[in-house]
Amino acid sequence: MTNPRISLGRSGEAVARSFLLRRGYAILETNYRCPWGEVDIVASQGGVLVFVEVRARRGRAMGTPEESVTRIKQQHLIATAQHYVQEHCVTSHWRIDLVAVRMDRLGQVLRVSQVTNAVTGDL
Repeated sequence: MTNPRISLGRSGEAVARSFLLRRGYAILETNYRCPWGEVDIVASQGGVLVFVEVRARRGRAMGTPEESVTRIKQQHLIATAQHYVQEHCVTSHWRIDLVAVRMDRLGQVLRVSQVTNAVTGDL
């Protein structure tokens, strides 16, 4: 039996990948892990490397997807992105975005939105 939280996360990531591809992004990697954490999607568009955190929510009990990125999660995303940049000798510009996915209780997508530069070093 699949954990509902994991299932929701996988569904949200699939929706986010499709959303980004439709917007002209190239998906370079998914679920990149390092000692500092994980980033859901590594993509590129227009010469910019984009680290994408995906947040999916059903219902309203847990708040909005955008509200769920805590200060600690932001710090982990920044450290993970910096690790990726160093490990892959990236010289281009990069940023961290958020793709928020809102679904109904049956798993139907209600809303997908992207917050560009959702996480910066200004914590």
